[in-house]
Amino acid sequence: MPDAAATPPAVRPRVLSGIQPTADSYHLGNYLGAVRNWADLQSVQPDGTSYEPFFFIADQHAITVEQDPKVLRRRTLVAAAQLLAAGVDPERSAIFLQSHLPEHAQLGWVMQCLTSFGEARRMTQFKDKSAKGGEGSSSVGLFAYPMLMAADILLYRPAYVPVGEDQRQHLELTRDLAQRFNSRYKKTFRLPEPYILKETAKIYDLQEPTAKMSKSASSPNGLIDMLDDPTVSAKKIRSAVTDSEAEVRFDEVAKPGVSNLLRIFSALSGVSIEKLEADYAGKGYGVFKSDLADVVVDVVTPFRARTHELLDDRTELDGVLARGAERARAVASKTLADVYDRVGFVPPFTV
Repeated sequence: MPDAAATPPAVRPRVLSGIQPTADSYHLGNYLGAVRNWADLQSVQPDGTSYEPFFFIADQHAITVEQDPKVLRRRTLVAAAQLLAAGVDPERSAIFLQSHLPEHAQLGWVMQCLTSFGEARRMTQFKDKSAKGGEGSSSVGLFAYPMLMAADILLYRPAYVPVGEDQRQHLELTRDLAQRFNSRYKKTFRLPEPYILKETAKIYDLQEPTAKMSKSASSPNGLIDMLDDPTVSAKKIRSAVTDSEAEVRFDEVAKPGVSNLLRIFSALSGVSIEKLEADYAGKGYGVFKSDLADVVVDVVTPFRARTHELLDDRTELDGVLARGAERARAVASKTLADVYDRVGFVPPFTV
């Protein structure tokens, strides 16, 4: 029999994702579509897979458009605190700030040098964002955003990247650049696979239920901010748009408002949409929305309290981010050293 103590531990596939600190609070769509799923990825999955998670606040990406430094600093810490409040555990995940690791920007330059101008120009996010103010007034940073995102990912050589459909194009570019580097120099990067989050991938505006819930597009009453006063969130649920019928039924085409509320109810309560339809058969929208409002309050109240607790006494939060950066650097510095060697940079001299 082999010595159990001598058996190397199984290598866990690594997952990595990041979120920008561009608002004072995550909204319900961020929570259900991303960060709560990150917390779930820390647990052993139904198929027995156990991941090694890396999650970061993408503060360098935030400055591709003009920012108030004080606001950015506050929002960055609020974003990090909310990850912890959502259940991301620093004992099981590396949680860190992008700007705390210069390796991101350093590898970003290498990725820029691998990317053609035409490839960068085809990225839909640049086209969408630059269309508002005109391409001529957009920053070079916004143009190079996808290459920095590629560096963010490839630094950690992850197996999977949890992304929404709107980021799939950037992940495809990341895979192309990894393949190009491997072919031009030496195999260095694995090609990360998308981990598309389904079910609750899209939460819609409460007032415009055919539009995705978004800080930039949603009306104030169509958006549930996780750090809002819970009574405000409950009121928004009760006044959410439905239709002229009274049947609680999932039909995204004929009943987009009710379908959106059913999706939210199911995601927060763990009750299937089919069971919710049966439970509220013949009860009308008033009872249904009142019960959903109670469920929302039960979720956002402890989330809000935990976030404020971390921000009021920064000791724990600062320690989490410092330890997370240390864990991330152990991986990122090794990757960057391999990249620098393979592109032909002279290693630093010691005296």
